[in-house]
Amino acid sequence: MMKERYDALDMNNKLIWNFRDIGHTLRRNYEGRGSQARVLIVLSETGPIQQSDLTRRLGIQAGSASEVLGKLEAAGYILRAPSRQDRRTIEVSLTETGKEAAFAARRERDERHERMFSCLDEEEKARLLALLEKLNRNWNGPCQDR
Repeated sequence: MMKERYDALDMNNKLIWNFRDIGHTLRRNYEGRGSQARVLIVLSETGPIQQSDLTRRLGIQAGSASEVLGKLEAAGYILRAPSRQDRRTIEVSLTETGKEAAFAARRERDERHERMFSCLDEEEKARLLALLEKLNRNWNGPCQDR
């Protein structure tokens, strides 16, 4: 039944259908803004960072950040301590175990991304990227490419 519905769609609706399915796949396969893996990866990129800055960078609420950081701290992946510059703020840093976990999380993410696009050769990836960038520019402002 689904294939029949899809086949009956016009081109624009087929595109939307595919973007919707791709969006679901990305949400299912992506770490998520406030996942433990994402936090570890961001901390490996930034080094020690104020908890409020980390929360902003992740784009999550302070309560969500506190919850995930508490789990990471309990697992021995991070340390939270008063900042040396401003004792009123909390600084978050990776432990050695956290650095290893961040490295593994990044490797898993890179491998997942490689698998996601493995059906495309480099030329196809370049064409797809150019089209997606064009759509993104158009959807976020007037289309300059026509």
